[in-house]
Amino acid sequence: MIFLKTDEEIELMRESNKLLGMAYGEIAKAIAPGVSTAQLDKLAEEFIRDHGGIPSCKGYEGYPATLCTSVNEQVVHGIPSDKVVLKEGDIISVDCVVGLNGYQADSAYTFPVGEINSETMRLLKTTRECLNLGVAQAIAGKRIGDIGFAVQQHAEVAGFSVVREFVGHGIGRDMHEEPEVPNYGRRGNGVVLKNGMVLAIEPMICLGRRNLILEADEWTARTVDRKPAAHYEYSVAVRNGKADVLSTFDYIKEVLGDKFI
Repeated sequence: MIFLKTDEEIELMRESNKLLGMAYGEIAKAIAPGVSTAQLDKLAEEFIRDHGGIPSCKGYEGYPATLCTSVNEQVVHGIPSDKVVLKEGDIISVDCVVGLNGYQADSAYTFPVGEINSETMRLLKTTRECLNLGVAQAIAGKRIGDIGFAVQQHAEVAGFSVVREFVGHGIGRDMHEEPEVPNYGRRGNGVVLKNGMVLAIEPMICLGRRNLILEADEWTARTVDRKPAAHYEYSVAVRNGKADVLSTFDYIKEVLGDKFI
């Protein structure tokens, strides 16, 4: 069932997304060569709880952490660890869900660690553009397929591939609600978008082939060819005429400055 949110509910979701955005600002300050993904996870959990939020990923279907930290060829659901230490030239996708006032916020951002090579930077920038293009389709009267088509076309024209096994989703009181929001599709197909729907739109784009494998921890998905992947995500309210982005990367931008993607 698809739940349409009232204006009041959407404003509550904007508040939960603000808290998540603030947490990402703290993470942005900490990401550097020599930092472990476990350190990032501890920082995020403490910040979220100190500000009245709930780290919703922790314990979800047995997931052990606050953040999903996916490094380089890992696409999604990488588990933070003391053994995973960032180094110059890495990229790290950070994905997190925060509960506040009974409503969930979900967003993701892929950070460069120090200086990265030009092709990986092009991947990050293209994936970020895919997110913006997908979000632009999240208006009442469009269809789910319009979002996926916009993402897929932009990624593939740039020479990259689109993950199929993991998709975006509805969000609200629960982390995952209907409908699913694939990053591929045909224009004019799928569920009709209605004012009040809230969607987590999250392009996952690969530098090489889109084929994935699940690592031994049964959570972490990585590319088969071990080429890097990027992941950006917003929670977005469907509105008449223009999408309403509830997530914010402003706190990341304050930290990264001209390195913000």
